[in-house]
Amino acid sequence: MKKKKRRRMKIAILSRNTRLYSTKRLVEAGMRRGHDMYVIDPLRCYMNIATDNPEIHFKGRKLEGFDAIIPRIGASVTFYATAMLRQFEVTGVFTLNDSDAIIRARDKLRSLQLLSREGIGMPVTGFAHSPDDTNDLMALVGDAPVIIKLTEGTQGEGVVLAETRQAAESVIDAFRGLDAHFLVQRFVKEARGADIRCFIVGGKVVAAMRRQARRGEFRANIHRGGSAREAKITGKERDMAIRAAEIIGLNVAGVDIIRSTDGPLVLEVNSSPGLEGIEAATKKNIAGDIIRFCEKQAKKHNGRAQD
Repeated sequence: MKKKKRRRMKIAILSRNTRLYSTKRLVEAGMRRGHDMYVIDPLRCYMNIATDNPEIHFKGRKLEGFDAIIPRIGASVTFYATAMLRQFEVTGVFTLNDSDAIIRARDKLRSLQLLSREGIGMPVTGFAHSPDDTNDLMALVGDAPVIIKLTEGTQGEGVVLAETRQAAESVIDAFRGLDAHFLVQRFVKEARGADIRCFIVGGKVVAAMRRQARRGEFRANIHRGGSAREAKITGKERDMAIRAAEIIGLNVAGVDIIRSTDGPLVLEVNSSPGLEGIEAATKKNIAGDIIRFCEKQAKKHNGRAQD
């Protein structure tokens, strides 16, 4: 039987830096499968919001004819970049993760509320801005040690471990002075500074790694000097990760899970998970998985658009 020829696609990656590992890997994987790959800085795009002919321009030219958009949107540019992504959606282009799902994931409080509503296990968490009674806030979560984190933090930034009640009260007072929203979360000692990153593509866990914090550090982020190796996950952990990504509405996600005496607990759902650490730890071609998923979904999406 003659092998069916793959259709050549025009794919754009929304990324501010062509040199980033994840961006380079996606370009490489797409080109290997015969596609035309473009890297577009969303902050250098501008758009015409018109009912009859909405457009997006970049470097003086109209962006058109794309089959799929892969967003690699950093937290600091979420507002403008998701606005551009939404404009692509308005023009009918398939987007790997849609703008609403990315905004949901970036809002730590909202994502935790959604996961909680759907019965996903999480560490006990409190949320505050200017609590009148710090003792009562602490009572909602439990005694120290606790994790206190700014809702806008990423890659372990704005996250503090308070080992005593006095330390927790001091950090809360400091955050209150910053006019900041923050979360207070029970510290799961038995996790021993480790978490599991499950990488989701199209409703499947395509890879999982165990991240271990370096000595003297409680954050397992690789950017913080943590180490990583491939992880074997349980069926419950797999189902929980898939369900968490589904609740937030993400086709591609990094779901962070810790193992506790109460079973697996979801820490966070990341809408733009990095590829470098997990590809190195698992030796899997995750960029290729993403491109293959784009091929299938763009074909379905474009077929519906033509009906």
